[in-house]
Amino acid sequence: MRSDTSNIVIKNRRASHDYEFIEKLIAGIKLTGTEIKSIRAGKANLTDSFCAFRNGELFVTGMHIAEYYWGNLNNHDPLGERKLLLTRKELRKWERKVNETGLTIIVTKVFINDRGLAKAEIALAKGKKQYDKRDSIRKRDHEREMDHQAKERNR
Repeated sequence: MRSDTSNIVIKNRRASHDYEFIEKLIAGIKLTGTEIKSIRAGKANLTDSFCAFRNGELFVTGMHIAEYYWGNLNNHDPLGERKLLLTRKELRKWERKVNETGLTIIVTKVFINDRGLAKAEIALAKGKKQYDKRDSIRKRDHEREMDHQAKERNR
């Protein structure tokens, strides 16, 4: 339907460094008019965002969506909470996992789908310790070095 906006993807690059993802899910986001226009312009930041349950519903906290330039008095709160749209079954399952095991829910990506709707990829995540982060960096550097050596041999 809207091919011009379907390539908008806003990623939380810090999340993969700080957390180990256990399970991922795509959820809709309840937004106002100026919020969706700002996201379509690519003016959002997910760095310090996380999800929390309130009254059986899931909300995103800390997601910064810049005010829309032409929004005048009807503009939104840039750091306001936004409701995530999931089925009751999915909400109960994830709420149980968060309460029992001490995991957290992180927003990893916000994108516009083919129909022009804003979606969020959320992940059930476990925080990494400092030594886990160093180990991840070491593995990534080793893989890069191996790829570089393989390319050099093929020349």
